[in-house]
Amino acid sequence: MEKSFTARSGYLFLLFEILFLGFAIAGFILQLIVPSVILLALFILLAPGFIAVDPNQSYVLVLFGAYKGTLKDNGFFWVNPFFTKRKFSLRARNFNSEPIKVNDKLGNPIMIGVVLVWKVEETFRAAFGVDEYEHFVVVQSEAALRKLAGLYPYDNIEDDHANITLRDGGEEVNMVLENEIRERLDIAGIHVIEARINYIAYAQEIAQAMLKRQQATAIVAARFKIVEGAVSMVEMALDELSKKKIVELDEDKKATMVSNLMVVLCGDKEATPVVNTGTLYQ
Repeated sequence: MEKSFTARSGYLFLLFEILFLGFAIAGFILQLIVPSVILLALFILLAPGFIAVDPNQSYVLVLFGAYKGTLKDNGFFWVNPFFTKRKFSLRARNFNSEPIKVNDKLGNPIMIGVVLVWKVEETFRAAFGVDEYEHFVVVQSEAALRKLAGLYPYDNIEDDHANITLRDGGEEVNMVLENEIRERLDIAGIHVIEARINYIAYAQEIAQAMLKRQQATAIVAARFKIVEGAVSMVEMALDELSKKKIVELDEDKKATMVSNLMVVLCGDKEATPVVNTGTLYQ
């Protein structure tokens, strides 16, 4: 587990370093070789212990393989010069993945990408829980993205009963993705601030076929609405003609009228009327 480390002020030891160096130089001038060498050795020995910690930055301190703590205080400090100091940024970082090819729930190849906002929360696990925690974030984010794609279809064209799809799931899908990534990165002490799908599309090899399918589905749906409306209009026309007794039509003439109205109302192009100047039956 992570533990805090309290370091000594660097300015005090900087003063010692100045004094050691000054006395060493003075000793060499006065031919006091042994004391001067000792002071110079102390100066060299203490020099690697200085460390400056910027805001939202930390250092993991290890002494001969033993974890001694994490220095998160901002400022100028001095620590044991034999410490191994590993720097960690605590700032929020973005990972904007390139779209990867995966299969959705129905086995269709799709391209999908993720944008992840994350930061190191526990330096001990980031340093010792995994190898190269930054690479770990990338690999596990893509693995979570692959798992998410296998849970839902791309859309509900092939699966009419799908309540949630990758394309239209919105916040629900993003929440599932965020929780999955959070669980995977917890071992590395990584805090997931936000995870969102930033790109989704059918893979290139089936994109044209799926586009035609979507267009065909849209056309069928539009035709259904047109026919449904046309039937209602024809029914209303026949009822009004009969109710107001404008003209008496036998069954054959009703059938002809229905046919003509359906052609006019459901056709792709404007109908060209033919004016009958004779009798109704010519």
